[in-house]
Amino acid sequence: MSLVAALLLAGATAPAQVAPIDVQHYRVRLQPDIAAGTLRGEEDVRLCLLGDGDTVWLDAGALEIESASLGKQALPTSRDGKTLAITLPRAYRAGACLTLQLRYSGKGSYGLQLHAQRRQAYTIFSTSQWMPANDAPADRATLDLDGVLPRDLQAVGPGVALPARPAKALTMHRWRLRQAMPSYLYGFATGTFTKVRFDSDGITFELLGDGFDTAQLQRIFADTPAMLAFFADKAGVAYPHRVYSQALVADTVGQELAGMALVSEAYGREVLADETRQGLIAHEAAHQWWGNGVTNLDWRQFWLNEGITSFMAAAWLQHRFGDAAYEAQVERWRVRVEKLRADGKDKPLAFPDWTKPSGDDRAVVYTKGAYAMHLLREQLGEDAFWKGLRAYTKAHMGKTATTADVQQAMQVASGRDLSAFFREWAGATR
Repeated sequence: MSLVAALLLAGATAPAQVAPIDVQHYRVRLQPDIAAGTLRGEEDVRLCLLGDGDTVWLDAGALEIESASLGKQALPTSRDGKTLAITLPRAYRAGACLTLQLRYSGKGSYGLQLHAQRRQAYTIFSTSQWMPANDAPADRATLDLDGVLPRDLQAVGPGVALPARPAKALTMHRWRLRQAMPSYLYGFATGTFTKVRFDSDGITFELLGDGFDTAQLQRIFADTPAMLAFFADKAGVAYPHRVYSQALVADTVGQELAGMALVSEAYGREVLADETRQGLIAHEAAHQWWGNGVTNLDWRQFWLNEGITSFMAAAWLQHRFGDAAYEAQVERWRVRVEKLRADGKDKPLAFPDWTKPSGDDRAVVYTKGAYAMHLLREQLGEDAFWKGLRAYTKAHMGKTATTADVQQAMQVASGRDLSAFFREWAGATR
């Protein structure tokens, strides 16, 4: 259960004095043992209370909390599934800001992949499976992440890398993310990677992969600088980080992170064989604006992240490879949406809930969301559509957004009432 969902149920399942929180900053020191499949961590959480209370909640997956404290005072903790309750020394008023200290341990999980044979470790989406966090996408915080890793491994992480600190067989890699981001965008990757680094248009690009030489990495990600330029133009907002890192890892469906993207080695080989298969690379790059930059207010609005990004990846393919590449994507979207409807699995883009999504639910968010954006583009025309998308992106960059915000931007840009369209496709309207 996410913290947002838990808070909605607080009156029935939690102490009356639970206070909603706004995390300001996380400081994490993580030491994964790749061979053993375990991890240990220390964390400082700087948070402010949004209401009165004597208890705060964080999402913590299956992590074992060894201690929690406020300064020198130990704090009691309890668990309700994946939710960690921390009892404060006393009741605090809304607006109080505290720094809690946590020590914890755990095992590799979906959120932290530990591949002993490949000597790889990397994160996927579920940040609270490797560090206690507020999973709510609307809660943006900065991050200091220190990863204690085998000395012979390469590593990449969020934000700016500080000089590593070697010590015997280990090295502490240090990353500082100064743009406040939702916690699901935190992460890192480490392995016996080949690493390529170059600068283009004021951005530093890092390419990493195991079993790929420099030339292969450069071929796989050859179009990335042009992608970022394309998305920046369509967004009306420059790429928001100094570095963009892309890593090929053992096995992942693709993961966007703050200033990073992870895709699988198998997918990288597909792109080597056929450069037109770069849609996933474009999808993860587009997330730096739609998803990472402009983030859905809550998971019920997840299509704003994934549907818009899926559409933008297809727009890149159109720009790079021509109209036929885009039209092929649109046809796949249309067929999938029609199947959802025929099977009785269609739902509004703005979900009533997003607690246990099925594969069909994900098709609604990704595929139907992309198709709706395509239809809106057709209905409004090129000038009004892209003007509206730029207005929406610029207004909400670094913030959260809702379906109503997209509707408002598109209505202003086109001078048209789009209530009927958004009611039909999103189940929501202004």
